[in-house]
Amino acid sequence: MAASVHVSKVRSLYKRILVLHRFLPIDLRALGDQYVKDEFRRHKGAAAEEVKGFMAEWENYKATMQTQVLESAGDQNSSVKFGANLPEGKLGSFQEDQIGQLYELMLESTKSTRQFDIQEDSK
Repeated sequence: MAASVHVSKVRSLYKRILVLHRFLPIDLRALGDQYVKDEFRRHKGAAAEEVKGFMAEWENYKATMQTQVLESAGDQNSSVKFGANLPEGKLGSFQEDQIGQLYELMLESTKSTRQFDIQEDSK
């Protein structure tokens, strides 16, 4: 039973993040959706201790995104910045592969030309 509650919490968080991504600019949404899907898939069989940190960080991300989406909805005239700066102290707790992954994400998100030409569906 505890496992089904945990699975339900993970799915709920995953779905909520993807819903929040709908409010991002289209290129950030595509990048963010893929990153979230990859990360949740990668941690499917993680140890219980690792799962605690994983869920806490993604809950923080969800809370940040919710705040930023609400700000962007309330202020149509200005451009809201999505995301947050990563404190230097937090980098010390990252594993080497996580730092590499973060670097790749930074490179992809700051490219002047995107890998794909993403267009919104015309309605």
